[in-house]
Amino acid sequence: MAEPMAVNPTQIGAHQRKHAPLAMGGSTFGPNQYTGDEDANLLGALEAAYERGITHFDTAEGYGGGHSERLIGRFIAASPSRRNRLFLASKANLDDLTPQSMLKAIEGSLARMQTDVIDLYYIHWPRTGKDMRPVMEGLEVARQQGKIRSVGVSNFSVEQMEQVGEVGRIDAHQLAYNLFWRVNERDVIPYCNAHYISIVTYASLAHGILAGRIPQQPDFPKGDQRNSILLFREDIWPQVYAANEAFKAIAAKADRPLAHLAIRWLLRRSGVSSVVVSARNAQQANANADALYGDIPDDVFAELTAVSDAVNPHIPFADTLYNYNP
Repeated sequence: MAEPMAVNPTQIGAHQRKHAPLAMGGSTFGPNQYTGDEDANLLGALEAAYERGITHFDTAEGYGGGHSERLIGRFIAASPSRRNRLFLASKANLDDLTPQSMLKAIEGSLARMQTDVIDLYYIHWPRTGKDMRPVMEGLEVARQQGKIRSVGVSNFSVEQMEQVGEVGRIDAHQLAYNLFWRVNERDVIPYCNAHYISIVTYASLAHGILAGRIPQQPDFPKGDQRNSILLFREDIWPQVYAANEAFKAIAAKADRPLAHLAIRWLLRRSGVSSVVVSARNAQQANANADALYGDIPDDVFAELTAVSDAVNPHIPFADTLYNYNP
């Protein structure tokens, strides 16, 4: 008999079937990212995740110029019965803030993923100082048409959520959240909890830091997204690196990979329904799935939180982890 998961299944929005609270992230599923990756490896990652019970697949129309969605479509087309188990989530980052543009984006996502309904569709980014209500109106039309089941926002402030909430119901908010990045605990997460909005985390492993893959002197290639990540800024990275060494010591004592502890720490945070983590091959997908198994003592999480509490005052408040505020 297979070992039962140590975490409870979750449910987001109108989707009736519960699923594991770990999501397969598709942000690296693009031909221009991580040179050397092949579609076969990425499809293998989807297969491995699916076989381990990870059925929430998270993507976006902009990931790889639609390549991420097309790979998911290929995965579904290879065995159409899989669709009944999957919870598909995608997003659109629009310049034209109209209902028609959102509806067109959704039609494109449906076609690329070879499905007739998407379980959760997000506004990927708000636009500073712009009225996002027309975009939300487009999502509500798509919901009424049965093309999407639930509506989400991503990277929104409380004020921006209140604005779009005037014309539609927000079911989920996808936001950056990890042991190093907790700024959303100030007001966004309490707002979501008060309004029954599910929280889905991204950057859950802090762009590889909490996977233990970043050396003390990181040297990312030109064009690598991590060059613009706040945590790697020259004046902040030494404190982040030292804290991560403390996290690694806690993980060694617990005899678990740090990535597992980071995922499970998030799943214990208030309101978190699902944690998005990417994988580029079957081995990584299986390693991520392993995080959901086995008991972890409460004192391990207390130690993680103590280190996180100590390092976070050294990380300046900012709207996003990225040098990106559209």
